[in-house]
Amino acid sequence: MGSQTKVEILSRNYIQPLSPTPPNNRILGFSLLDQAIPLVYTPIIFFYSNDNNTGDSSSQYLQKSLSKTLVHFYPFAGRVRDNTHIECNDQGAYFIEARIDFPLSDILEQPDPSLLGQFLPTSDPKFLKLAATDVVSLVQLTEFSCGGIGIGVCASHKIADMSSLCAFVKSWGETAREDGVVELPEFVGASLLPPKDLPTDGALPAPVGGSLLATRRYLFDYPKLAHLKAKTSTSLQFTPTNVELVSAILLRCAVSASQSAAALSVMFHGVNLRKRMVPPLRDYTIGNLVWNFPVSVEESDGIELDEILSTMRKEFVAFCDEKADRFRGEDGHSLIFETLRNNEEHARKGVEVYNCTSLCKFPYYEVDFGWGKPKWVTSPMFNNNVFVLMDRKLGEGIEAWVTLEEQKIAIFESNEELLSFASFKP
Repeated sequence: MGSQTKVEILSRNYIQPLSPTPPNNRILGFSLLDQAIPLVYTPIIFFYSNDNNTGDSSSQYLQKSLSKTLVHFYPFAGRVRDNTHIECNDQGAYFIEARIDFPLSDILEQPDPSLLGQFLPTSDPKFLKLAATDVVSLVQLTEFSCGGIGIGVCASHKIADMSSLCAFVKSWGETAREDGVVELPEFVGASLLPPKDLPTDGALPAPVGGSLLATRRYLFDYPKLAHLKAKTSTSLQFTPTNVELVSAILLRCAVSASQSAAALSVMFHGVNLRKRMVPPLRDYTIGNLVWNFPVSVEESDGIELDEILSTMRKEFVAFCDEKADRFRGEDGHSLIFETLRNNEEHARKGVEVYNCTSLCKFPYYEVDFGWGKPKWVTSPMFNNNVFVLMDRKLGEGIEAWVTLEEQKIAIFESNEELLSFASFKP
């Protein structure tokens, strides 16, 4: 698998819902949380061996079932309008059929971050030229020389956080198999937290990309994390989770590798609000129901892992106890505008900001379109100072994707603490 390997696009079209969206569902208003999110896409890629023959070609099979799925997920076939709503006009999801001339085993054995982006429909040159950021959902089916397939799915973050995207692909898989009850989505965001006037493209800063960034994958094994967990539990007087341990290690190593003059670094850690509201919301509640809590590190030298873990747990508990159920009505408006003011203050002071997204325990490995469960699932987010955590397929640990500036990652990946807990290959 050489660095010049390219995905070849064979066809592009739009998949419309099998039946028209009723007039009363033609406008889906944004909540304030939706409004605050920048106009970007949430990505996920599934890789399947395609051992089971579904009858139709893989492309026909997926297009038919996607058309049925869009009947219930009708906003995913619509278009984003300003920063106020989605027009559910049935214009369709963008669908690409592609192929690549090497076997699936090559990418499973040694994933190349520079190639992974080609399995996402947002990398299509024609789509990029159109700058069609109003399209809500995009799919790319890529066939490997061995018959295996990759399915890259992107949805506008204006309507779909990673939980929403998971609900969409799970429902699509259930529809494709036609062998069970299909869960139906709920679109309730605007009723929970009515919109306000915000900048057109969202109030939170958009992720920063660029050619001077580098992405690496690190694999953390549970036995090593268990040893560290036992070691830190005594001094902390609580047992950290695996996600807390991995994100704390990554933050400590990143701050250590930073050549920034910033006296303060902050990592924003995402929290799914659905189960933390009273009463809890269904997993199939679609929209942006996620917010971040801050983990601050005030010195680059000598900061101990225990200190980061203690701060992380304290901030997480405070967020869940004091804020998570307040993202409704005027209370929610106050919380969001407070966060926006804090972000402006961080930018003014030159604070080094990191973002951590954990997809652990999301049932992405349960998504079955009829070819069995995926061989690998990944969510490449190639933005500066971003950590993405996912479960490994067999439950043996956590896979972490780290994107930093090139000069920083050279120092980061030689950190002895990181190397003692993480490996680069399966």
